[in-house]
Amino acid sequence: MKVIGNVIGIVMLATVAAGCSTTHQQGASVDFKEYTPPTSIYNILDSTALVYSDPAAGSAVNDHPLRWLGFVANPIGHAFDYGINRPMYTLASGFAYLSGYTAEDNMVNAQRR
Repeated sequence: MKVIGNVIGIVMLATVAAGCSTTHQQGASVDFKEYTPPTSIYNILDSTALVYSDPAAGSAVNDHPLRWLGFVANPIGHAFDYGINRPMYTLASGFAYLSGYTAEDNMVNAQRR
């Protein structure tokens, strides 16, 4: 049983070592391809990123098949938010002990536009 465990350990170690031996990085190949810079270098910590880059200009109009479904469903979601979700938060805030409304819920509700 100990021999089988050792063999399995050696096979697992060899598998892990062989799997990590190649990096498949872009610059590691022999053929040279033309470098294309990213459309946007947007970072949430950079307050000027959206001033100097336009991420929407680099995206295709039909980049995802469900994109137009999202455009249609957005007003429905807003109607649900204003018609059902926000009144439920207001009702729950009046009965905090019974509904489990917490300070975190209050903070999230206060940050809504």
